[in-house]
Amino acid sequence: MNILRFADLIAEGRVAGRRVFIRADLNVPLDESGRISEDTRVRASLPAIEMALAAGAAVMVTSHLGRPTEGQPKAEDSLAPIAARLAELLGRDVPLRTNWVDGVAVAPGEVVVLENCRLNKGEKKNDPALARQMAALCDVYVNDAFGTAHRAEASTYGIAEFAKVACAGPLLAAEIDAITKALAQPRRPLVAIVAGSKVSTKLAILQSLAKNVDRLVVGGGIANTFLLAEGLPIGKSLAEPALVDEARAVIAAMKARGADVPLPVDVVTATAFKADATATTKAVGSVGDDELILDIGPQSAASLAAILQSAGTIVWNGPVGVFEFDAFAHGTETIARAIAGSPAYSLAGGGDTLAAIAKYGIADQIDYISTGGGAFLEVLEGKTLPALEILERRARDNPVLTA
Repeated sequence: MNILRFADLIAEGRVAGRRVFIRADLNVPLDESGRISEDTRVRASLPAIEMALAAGAAVMVTSHLGRPTEGQPKAEDSLAPIAARLAELLGRDVPLRTNWVDGVAVAPGEVVVLENCRLNKGEKKNDPALARQMAALCDVYVNDAFGTAHRAEASTYGIAEFAKVACAGPLLAAEIDAITKALAQPRRPLVAIVAGSKVSTKLAILQSLAKNVDRLVVGGGIANTFLLAEGLPIGKSLAEPALVDEARAVIAAMKARGADVPLPVDVVTATAFKADATATTKAVGSVGDDELILDIGPQSAASLAAILQSAGTIVWNGPVGVFEFDAFAHGTETIARAIAGSPAYSLAGGGDTLAAIAKYGIADQIDYISTGGGAFLEVLEGKTLPALEILERRARDNPVLTA
């Protein structure tokens, strides 16, 4: 993907003394007292800010937080806690600027946080007038927010159309590189794990991956629908009978390419969905009418682990069982540790996937963990993300950019 990178601008000496507008993803969880409860996204935003400061830029950083009502600021919508945390991490003052659209005072070597961008009227609808105002604030626009790349908003798309220079920050660039390596230029065999409660929410992903991957592993409620498609009993397990034909079509598409969908041969069941339910392992064809499939069985887990060990590239989205309950976590743990131990290039993303990675302490053994939820899923669907499309267009239409 041909996109101008912020690091290249800095290397060329084109950032010193310039006004740099960084659209970061600082949408972090806050506790009841308004304090940050998990700051991964704040820490992930540091490289772009530190690069800009070291290059002598005047730095403005903004993000959305939560789902505020445009034009109606409330205390819980403020980026004040984020500005305070950035000040701690950077070891310098990081003032918070409100009502910033008409102008921001910031000198080279300084950094300010611009209040929640979704408080500006016209942000979500990508109002051109607002986008032009934002673009007028800076010499260089840096998008470093992959988590919002699937949305065409004023601070993620419009500003990139009108800014003098529009480029990708280090976090966004890393996402592009990881996705390209995993999906566009994969080392084979390419194995994808797609799990979740419903086929309907990930049908487009399954259909897209069925055209490209060598092995498509399905898990959770999605796997139950595929088992139904193969005529196997699933008891009272979560499934979508109305989508059985779509599941069969995915299996057929894979087989037509010489690829396959390896389904479980054994499963772990219970008669109730609760942590202390009695877990029973049985052959996949022996599930009783009153049983729920809550995990894959040990034989299936071992078989999938062997597949992952011999993979060239692994894309992982979703746990294969109810891993929150220890009795039904074995399948997901086996898969997670197999991915961690595989020589394959591994790319993981999605909220539940990140929770599983954290639970089993394997983050440093996954080659790339995507920061984007919805954006990551849309990439798996084969969609072009608006924020990447506009950066690519700017690079194409302006081959020689001057700051």
